[in-house]
Amino acid sequence: MKRVFALILAVCVALAAWVVWDNFADGVDTRDEAAAELARGQTSAATDATHTVSDRVAQGAYLARAGNCVSCHTVAGQAPYAGGRALDTPFGKVYASNLTPDVDTGLGTWNAQHFWRALHHGRSKDGRLLAPVFPYNHTSLVTRADADALFAYFQSLAPVANVVPAHTLRWPLGTQAAFAVWRSMYFKPAQFTADAQQSPAWNRGAYLVQGLGHCAACHSPRDNLGASGDLDDMSGGLMPGANWYAPSLLSAQETQLATTPLTDIVRLLQTGSAPKAWVNGPMAEVVQNGTQHLTEADLQAMATYLQARAQVALREPTEQDAPAPVRKVSLRSAQNGAAIYKDQCAQCHGDQGQGQSVVLANGTRGMAYPPLAGNRAVVMPQISNLVQNLTYGGFSPVTHAQPQPFGMPPFVLTLSDRDMADVLTHIRQQWGNTGSTVTEFDVGRVRVLQVH
Repeated sequence: MKRVFALILAVCVALAAWVVWDNFADGVDTRDEAAAELARGQTSAATDATHTVSDRVAQGAYLARAGNCVSCHTVAGQAPYAGGRALDTPFGKVYASNLTPDVDTGLGTWNAQHFWRALHHGRSKDGRLLAPVFPYNHTSLVTRADADALFAYFQSLAPVANVVPAHTLRWPLGTQAAFAVWRSMYFKPAQFTADAQQSPAWNRGAYLVQGLGHCAACHSPRDNLGASGDLDDMSGGLMPGANWYAPSLLSAQETQLATTPLTDIVRLLQTGSAPKAWVNGPMAEVVQNGTQHLTEADLQAMATYLQARAQVALREPTEQDAPAPVRKVSLRSAQNGAAIYKDQCAQCHGDQGQGQSVVLANGTRGMAYPPLAGNRAVVMPQISNLVQNLTYGGFSPVTHAQPQPFGMPPFVLTLSDRDMADVLTHIRQQWGNTGSTVTEFDVGRVRVLQVH
């Protein structure tokens, strides 16, 4: 018995030692900036020789938009990048850090090497392990030159003194020991490697999507410990803490990227709307604060990569592509749904669900109110986004092409769960739509998750 206990103890000690080594032996020397310059090597040396400081700051500003850093690191109505925004998780709240160069509360005492370690290894200046809400599994792919440009941009901002609240993760999930175990299970520092068999546009798109863009952080399912799939797993998933569903970017039923013209994918990322597609919820923030500011070449590259991934997946049907069951609708529910649609929805979305178009600032036509007929977001089996929109309303993203956002009013005080189920069933089964029936229970389950 003593031998068994001793063996178990030895195994536990060995595992603990391995976890400590795995998380803290990154070999990054943050004490000496000269060592950091040496670590950057010839690639960064060439970059330094051909780019001025202002060029690097401008490049960093562009990369910050590509990563949509401002959305998480800004509290609405307060200084950009000053941190403090609460990010809800199933395990508690995590508060985004202050990225401005304030000495006491921000990055004022950091150097480029500290910042590189945070992006590449997920460790703070003092060596602490960062909460995995920060997508360092994605930012680990960012090149050293791009990391330095990002740091130069954040250092150029006006310092903002803002003490960020401490995380409120349930014990022991917010401890360094818990972070270390999680990281040993799910995280390994990586670097982006171009695929020689693919085009430069495909590789550029893969770098943006997998790295700073961290698309899979939302568009992939998460397990019970909050871990998402691979860096390019975009099979769709419910966003924990937000209760928005990020649709599968690989599914023929949910997004149809495999067959969508590249120009339409680019247009969606630029303006938030395209034929048969419309962004809302968290994706509206991504467009407004991020993708609309990218160059045409980078958007084309992202679209090229996403479409290629979807075309591969098109040959491998998944559960998302299976038709959802359709329940029989009672006469009372059908009449109630039709009446609510006529009274509350038809004025904007049209009697036949055709929506309303508008001339955008760039001279092209866009949608003020999206069509509901033939809209993939309307007929997806996952109804969370529909209930979110109907309950709380929302606005389209503000973009260069559409500086005046169009909004939808909230119906949380107007419609009951049954009313919402009836009108959602109506729009999912009219005008050629073939969505499944929505029940009062379906709506109630989503709204309970919203409250909690």
